[in-house]
Amino acid sequence: MDRQVSPVLEKDRIISLDIMRGFAILGIFLVNMLSFHSPYLYIDPFEWWDSPADKGAYAFIDIFVQASFYPLFSMLFGYGIVILRERAMAKGLGFGGMAARRFSFLLLIGIIHAFLIWHGDILINYAIFGFIFLIFVKMSGKNMLLTGILLYIIPNLLFVLLFFATVLFVPPEDLSVYDKEAALASLQAYQNGSFTEITSQRIQDWSGVNNLASLPIMLASIFPLFLIGGGAAKLRWLEEPVKNRALLIRIMLISFAAGLLFKLLPYIMESNLGLDYMQDIFGGPLLAIAYGLGIAVMINNSHGPGFLLPLSYVGKLSLSNYLFQSIISTFIFYSYGLGFYGKVSAFGGTLLVMVIFAFQVLISRLWITRYYYGPVEWLWRSFTYLKVPNWKRKG
Repeated sequence: MDRQVSPVLEKDRIISLDIMRGFAILGIFLVNMLSFHSPYLYIDPFEWWDSPADKGAYAFIDIFVQASFYPLFSMLFGYGIVILRERAMAKGLGFGGMAARRFSFLLLIGIIHAFLIWHGDILINYAIFGFIFLIFVKMSGKNMLLTGILLYIIPNLLFVLLFFATVLFVPPEDLSVYDKEAALASLQAYQNGSFTEITSQRIQDWSGVNNLASLPIMLASIFPLFLIGGGAAKLRWLEEPVKNRALLIRIMLISFAAGLLFKLLPYIMESNLGLDYMQDIFGGPLLAIAYGLGIAVMINNSHGPGFLLPLSYVGKLSLSNYLFQSIISTFIFYSYGLGFYGKVSAFGGTLLVMVIFAFQVLISRLWITRYYYGPVEWLWRSFTYLKVPNWKRKG
């Protein structure tokens, strides 16, 4: 008898998870677009984009989007790992090898994405932290949730204190992350460089963010969210939203209010390194929790599914859509494509996101009427399960 575990069937999918993934892909695109078309790593956005429309677009992204959607996706990642393990165990199958193949394939895709397409890749980190997650995956739901919360709050509070102490003793000009020369070098490479020169710039940009110095912060800001999402999966919060409705609404409202307060700190107080870190590291995930729970609550409302359903089309093909955004955007902006790097504003880039994402909704809807999985998802599943899943729908 064939005892291989099969990919998740459509009837087993939780629609709210697909909607959340689609929503997260939209939010991630809004933030990533700033780096797709401009040297965002090296500039002061309020000086680089000085028109009212640009300032308004950037402020909206900074408050409601920045650092809120990768946490949402990170929690969904942990949620998905737990669901995968539970389904494997239900069939009496080993999970370790399957997970190792899953993360190895993701790591390979991430390396290709980071060094040959776009430097802002998150998949490498997800794959590496996914292996670490396996150490904790056997914990109970409550313990996993509590561990994730503590691993998030304690280290990041220490980082906040460290940054505030740094502000007291180091001159502001020495703390600036803005680098005019690096911004000009980035403009030159992506606007006019060859593919080899662009690849060299990609590696430099990626290394500036992903290095041993930044590893503790990245570990503290991403990995605990896997545990929080995994804990929610074990507690079945999203599988039984009606039963947990009152609790979910309470958490959603508190998270939104607290998250918004953190996100507004640099706007209502004098900005500094400590406040900027608090804004994203605490405000972002709190808003992410509010967004995710808001979807979980609305999906059980009679008006919810119809309004939110288009997001699920993108969410079902989330990895393919994430990579597509990088491919189409770098083609539009880099010199080997249309060469518009540095020539688009924050407001213009935001409008472009809406156009491309609408196209993704349409194409994703057409795709899932013909195929069960996206092209990258199909490869990923084949490697994970060592079994080629049915791809094309019959009839």
